[in-house]
Amino acid sequence: MPLHVPPAPAPALRSVLTALASPTAVREARTPSLLRAQGPVTPELPLPVHVLDGTATRLTGWRFLIRCGERSVAAAETMLTADGWAFSHFFEGPYIPSTERALRQAEVMQQPYQPRLLSIPALYMLALWLHGDCAADAATGRLAAGDLLVPLAPAPPGIAAHRPHRAAELLPVLTHRLTPAPLLSSPA
Repeated sequence: MPLHVPPAPAPALRSVLTALASPTAVREARTPSLLRAQGPVTPELPLPVHVLDGTATRLTGWRFLIRCGERSVAAAETMLTADGWAFSHFFEGPYIPSTERALRQAEVMQQPYQPRLLSIPALYMLALWLHGDCAADAATGRLAAGDLLVPLAPAPPGIAAHRPHRAAELLPVLTHRLTPAPLLSSPA
């Protein structure tokens, strides 16, 4: 069943297009694959990026995969500022092919989903969040028990990348890892 990719805010897309058209922004990005791209590059597959704070999520940006020909060569991220959506940075690395792989996995699932990215900074973890409410506003929403989380590679030790987990099953594991260990008391 196809994924219901939410449309990115127009100013976010415009900021990425402006950055792609700027030789300075591309050159200073330190993304060799973007610098070596032969032919036109286009931003595709906009995904809202949410950060997990405890059990709540908040929208922090939109990520676009940057395609050149048949493959993604980089990604661009935008962020919300006081003046609206603005280009943040270009980057490359293992999360790009991992995101594409997770999206391909999700495309063949029986249930429709709205794809999002969920960042768990304290664990250095990124997951494809497959939200069950396809009509939801991509900027809002809570993790529902039936939503799926697909950890992207590289995943933290003990968490298998590309294995879908129900949010209700994975969140307790993540929360346990996020809870600081009690301090040992010293002898009196």
